[in-house]
Amino acid sequence: MRRMTTDVLRYSAFTTTPAGGNPAGVVLDASALDAADMLKIAADLGYSESAFLTPPPAGSGGARAYTVRYFSPKAEVPFCGHATVATAVALAERHGTGDFLFHTAAGEVPVSVADDQGTLRATLTSVAPHVEGVADADLAEALAALDWPAADLDPALPPRISYAGARHLVLAAATRERLADLSYDFERLAALMRRLDLTTVQLVWRESDVTFHVRDPFPVGGVVEDPATGAAAAAFGAYLRELGLVPAAAGLTLHQGADMGRPGELTVTLREGDARVRVSGAAVPIP
Repeated sequence: MRRMTTDVLRYSAFTTTPAGGNPAGVVLDASALDAADMLKIAADLGYSESAFLTPPPAGSGGARAYTVRYFSPKAEVPFCGHATVATAVALAERHGTGDFLFHTAAGEVPVSVADDQGTLRATLTSVAPHVEGVADADLAEALAALDWPAADLDPALPPRISYAGARHLVLAAATRERLADLSYDFERLAALMRRLDLTTVQLVWRESDVTFHVRDPFPVGGVVEDPATGAAAAAFGAYLRELGLVPAAAGLTLHQGADMGRPGELTVTLREGDARVRVSGAAVPIP
């Protein structure tokens, strides 16, 4: 690998403190890097994902538009919510709040950043989502890899695969205790996820109609668990609306990371007449 002097920033997303949320690497100018360079930086950082910015496609987007690529320590992924939030806040700190446009492998993702009483909060708008069923054999394999008995699932939130930029298997625990007890077969779950082209498994527990606790095993990215997962939050919002579990217009709060000692909060907004899902959160630099 050639010598580089690329600035690698570190931010934590979906939190107001560096000790919470989900860390991400951010490279605001990756023009001199190829995919191998980006993967090496992401692997060296060891965060679940890092974001790399280059100029947008010719003739698109203007001065506040960028091409963004996302890498886990093991591979490139089409979209990552927490790294998007982190990147948008990093840009806003340098260029001011307002709207940005990210060209990603999943499609165009508008992001807006606002100053909320001194805290910068970013809101991403997902690509058009879709939801599909899960084959019985695949569900059985996922539960076996997680060591979750089928009886521990919440029948009111049936298993589905949901997409809002990346694919996630949604499984709902019947109790908070079930969600908290996560010890799974890393290689077995990773093999299933690679076969189904899943980015994470979105494990959820419903506290109330609009409040959920979530966890995201991420073995395909080379990490046991993702602390705060914006792409999965967007997919979960689409899932809830598709199954009629929330109104067409709704605001949801997702708590994630507490079981890892990195608590974070994600806000999911659904708008009537707009299939896309909005995910919001704060981000702060990591010293």
